[in-house]
Formats: sequence, C-alpha cells, structure tokens
Amino acid sequence: MHDIDNRQIVFTLTARCRDCYRCLRNCPVKAIRMQNGQAYVDETRCIACGTCIRECPQQAKTFRYDINTAQKLIESGAFVSASIAPSFVAVFSGWQGMRLPSALRALGFRFIGQTSHGAYQVSAHSSKVIEKDGSKPYIATACPALVNYIEKYQQELVDNLLPILSPMATHGRMLKDRFGMESKVIFIGPCVAKKTELYRSDVVDAIDCVLTFKELMVWLEQRGIDLSNCEESNFDEKPVRFAQLYPLPGGLIKTAGLKDDGLDTKLVRVDGFQNVKEIFHNIPKESSYTLIEPLFCSQGCINGPGISSIKNVFERRKDIIQYDRSIAGNDVVPEIYDEKIVQASYKKEEKIGKEVGEEEIQGILERTGKSDLQQQLNCGACGYESCREKAIAVAQGMAEPEMCIPYMRRLAERRTDQLFNTTPNGILMLDLELNIIGINPAFKKYFSCSDAILGRHISYLMDPAPFEKLITGAAESLDITVFHRPYNLLCRELLYILKQEQQIVGVFVNITSEEEQVKKLREMKSQTVAQAHELLEHQIQMAQQMALFLGESTARGEELVRKLMSLSEGDETKSE
Repeated sequence: MHDIDNRQIVFTLTARCRDCYRCLRNCPVKAIRMQNGQAYVDETRCIACGTCIRECPQQAKTFRYDINTAQKLIESGAFVSASIAPSFVAVFSGWQGMRLPSALRALGFRFIGQTSHGAYQVSAHSSKVIEKDGSKPYIATACPALVNYIEKYQQELVDNLLPILSPMATHGRMLKDRFGMESKVIFIGPCVAKKTELYRSDVVDAIDCVLTFKELMVWLEQRGIDLSNCEESNFDEKPVRFAQLYPLPGGLIKTAGLKDDGLDTKLVRVDGFQNVKEIFHNIPKESSYTLIEPLFCSQGCINGPGISSIKNVFERRKDIIQYDRSIAGNDVVPEIYDEKIVQASYKKEEKIGKEVGEEEIQGILERTGKSDLQQQLNCGACGYESCREKAIAVAQGMAEPEMCIPYMRRLAERRTDQLFNTTPNGILMLDLELNIIGINPAFKKYFSCSDAILGRHISYLMDPAPFEKLITGAAESLDITVFHRPYNLLCRELLYILKQEQQIVGVFVNITSEEEQVKKLREMKSQTVAQAHELLEHQIQMAQQMALFLGESTARGEELVRKLMSLSEGDETKSE
C-alpha cells in the first residue's frame, strides 16, 4: 500500500521563493496560495501538471522524489518490474536507449517492460467504447493532469471521460497479472501528475511507485551507473508499433487505427492547456465530436516537467517518430485483453473554495482602492486575470491584498509624497543638464521661490560648481556647508547623483540658527573671558594698593617705635 500521509506532490522550497508571482501567473488553476510573500502549493487545488516547476526562475518549485521508495521496493526482495513510458526515446536516444535496459537491471529491476503495451490495450478498448456509444464526445484519459482538472474544475465533463485507465495503470495491471499481485511495478516516465494516480482506487493495486526520467538519472548517478559503461541489451518486451507514438498529440487515435489526417471534424487531438481549456469550455450540447484526445503539455508528453534533456522539443518529436518507424517488422502485435484490464471510473471531487458574497468582494476591492471601476486595471501583475478574481482569492485565503502592484505603488507614492512635502529639509532634484525638475515646500521657503523655477538652470538660484563635480565624476557625493548670502542662509548640503535615473538630488539642511547660536555662545565666552580678565586686574590693583598701604603703615609704625625708643633712652640718661 502507498504512503497516504505524503500526498503532496508539488511543493515550494521556501528558501528560494522570491515573491515574484510567476508561478501564480502561470498556474492554470491558481493553486498557488500566497502567505507572507511566500508562494505555497495548495494540494487540494493542485492538478500536479508541473507548470510552476517549469516556470519558476528561482527553481523554488519542485516535486516529490520517490527514489528511496523505489530503492526499498527492490531491496525488499520482491519481483520488481519497470514500465518504461514510450517517451524514453526523447531522453535516451540512439546508443543510450540501447543500453538503458542494462542500466535498469543494474539498479535491480527483474523485468524491463514497455508501457506501450498498456497503451495498445487502451486504444483498442477506446475504439470499442466509441463504436458502441456515439451519443456524446468522449475525452481520452491518458493524461492524468487533465483528468484531475476535469474532476476538480469542470465536473460537468466527468461523464464524458472514457471509462478506461491510463496506459501506465493498464500496463501495471498486465504485469501484476503476469507475475502475481505480490510483485511490484515501478513506472518511469516524463510526467509528475502520474504520481497522483497512485492514490486512485483503480490504480492502487496496479502501480507501486512512479519515477520521472529526472529521478531515474539522479538514481543512476547515485549508484555510479554510467550508460556509457553498460552493455547493449533489449527490453523484456518488444515495442508496439504506433503505440510508441502515444507521447505525441494524436498517438491514441493513431494506435486505435482510427482514420485521421488531422482534418477530421469528429476526432480532435489537442495539446497545451490553453487550447484544451478552450475546447473544454466550448463543447456544444449537440456536438459532432466523437473523441477528444487532450494532452496537457504543449507538443505532448515529450515536453513533460519530468524530462531533463538539452534537446529541443522538435528534436524529441523526431526521435519518437524515427524510433517508431525503426521497429516496423520487428515489433509485436499484442493480444487484446478482456475489457476488465482497462476498466476505470471517474468521479466529481468536492467543490473547491468557499462561496464569496458580493458584499465581501466589494469590501476587498474598496480596501485596495478599487471600488471605482476605473481603478480596476485588470493588469494581471498579481497573477490573476482580473481585480475581481483576485479579490475572491483574497476572501478565500489564497491571495494577499499587498499582491496588487498598482495599489502598492500608489501607497508608496503617497508615502513618498508625504515625506517629500513634510520634511523640514529642502529637497532639490536636477537633471544631468542641471535643470531644476523638482523642489519641495521647504526648499521653496529657504530660497524664496516657487514652481515657476522648474525647468530653469540651477545657476538661477546658486553656484552650480558642486553639482558639476558630480556630473564630471570628480565626486560621487558631496557633504558641504555653504552660506547663501542673498538668502542669509547657511546650509549643510548633501548632494548625490542617481545614475540609473540620471538625476541629481540635493538635501539642504538649514543650520543658520545653529550657527547663530554658536556665534552667541562664542560672544558669551568672549565676554566671560573679558570680565574674568577685568576682575583679575582689579584684584591685582587692590592687592597692590593694599600692599602699598600696608607698607606705608609699617614705615610709620617703625618710625614711631624709634621715636619712643629714643625718648626712653633720654629719660634713662637724666636719671643717672
């Protein structure tokens, strides 16, 4: 049994996702859910077509690799068969195709079969169904991506699906019938959507693992198996003529033996989703179509997302045709099995996405500035075909309002305009000829001008020398202080050039008041110093005067003492 807990086939490598919306733009069913700028694959909506894998420029989209599952099946000791899709020739052509069976045996496969045997049974029984009931146009079911699409998105066509399995599942049943139900079958082909078939009740016992050609090449490399070192050998089943054309548009019709030169109005072969979608949406009730053979990928399975080849699609097509012609006379005509081998049933899946009311849609449009029909540009930049479709996706949790590029641009412009108009610094924009192309209100106030100067040379307002340095390459940016005497304005000027935009930007910071404050501070400092000098001189003078006074007082005292002493000496003489 299969691991039902790991059904996510296509997913995102979030570390590589760069918020470009390319996967969403190209996803045919809009199964990409945007959250916080990251693109996630919604498994319930995905049809596993692989378009996002092919389209993602960052290789952020990938699919589940099942190499370990295949390896475990072989290591289990079970009898493991390989069912190789006819498109293998588009990847392993020439000598490589002749050595592929040996390489597969080196991996451990016990039987190397060709899916063309299942394709032959599908075509044979398809023609029988059409001959038996021609009341409606039948849709071939070889392409799993388109079967997924009809079951999920165009359920009115489910009854038009041929009640027949795909060639892969049919061949798996044939191999299980041959080697026993306990044996294992691994399908190898170009399609990622084939992995979803594993979970169908009709297929669950027929195929045990699906690998793409990309995975096969990785597996061979991991095991160190080089095709150039392998010997030539044959498949265990001979190819089936015309069934080898199944990868190309019209392959089923050709194999079924239906006469079609491409101009039959009852038999329709169509490839590429846009073409398929157009015919699916325009099948008239009284249709003359008998069989519609659709292939999701343009040019058919040779352009599947599971193919890794440097050859262009037309070279791959040529390889398929030449291989089919080369086996003429050396092919095999298989017996036709009982119809039970191909029986299948298809059903409508649960409706995807909640119903969204008109009021909610209009509310979302209003929040993104699109309440006016003129603002609903339907540009498709977000990935959705219309603003209304995107609003519905927002309501369903699949999209974010910020995905609208025109809306975000308007917001950015408003914020920029607000900053431009409210900043206290003057802003000037010049072209490379130094003509004024933009000024903000602060600049107008600083330089006493108006919008009338737009288009004039900067020399009309100030010296152009600093700007000329930027143009000549003498400097990439300038940070200068300039006094504009006519305006009594002192500015710190930050000037730089935008090379891509071919513009020069100047930011003018008014530091006139700051300079005046510095000047006043200097004056105060000078006055303080002067006062300090004056006080010091006064103190020195006072000290000198006090010293003089003290000196005079001391001299007088000394003289007085002397006089007193002389008087005292005179009195002593008289007494003797």
